[in-house]
Amino acid sequence: MADPLGLIGSTGGTHGIRPGGGTGPSSLPGGGQPLDPGQPTFKDVLMENIQEVNKLQQDANTAMEDLQTGARDDVETVLMATQKAETAFRMLLAVRNKVMGAYDEIKQIRV
Repeated sequence: MADPLGLIGSTGGTHGIRPGGGTGPSSLPGGGQPLDPGQPTFKDVLMENIQEVNKLQQDANTAMEDLQTGARDDVETVLMATQKAETAFRMLLAVRNKVMGAYDEIKQIRV
C-alpha cells in the first residue's frame, strides 16, 4: 500500500518536524529512531523495564523460598518484596494494555 501522506518510512522530502520547529527528513519519530541520538528508544526503555520486573519477581521468589527453607525469618521483608514485584508487574501490564489499545485504534483508522 502506498503512503499518500509520506509519513511512513520517509527517505526524502521535508515531511519531518524537528524539535526546534524546522523540518527535515531525518527527524520523523515514525522511523523508530529517537529525535535526539542521546535518548533511548521506546523499545530500549520497555526492555529495561521488563528486565527490572523480571528481577523483582525473581527476588520475591528467592525471598519466599528462603522463608520456606528457614534461611530467612523476616516475614515483613518477604511481603514487601512480593508486593513490590506484584505492583511492578501490574504497572507493566497496564502499559501493555494501553499500547495494545492504541494499536487497536490505529488498526481501525481508514486511510
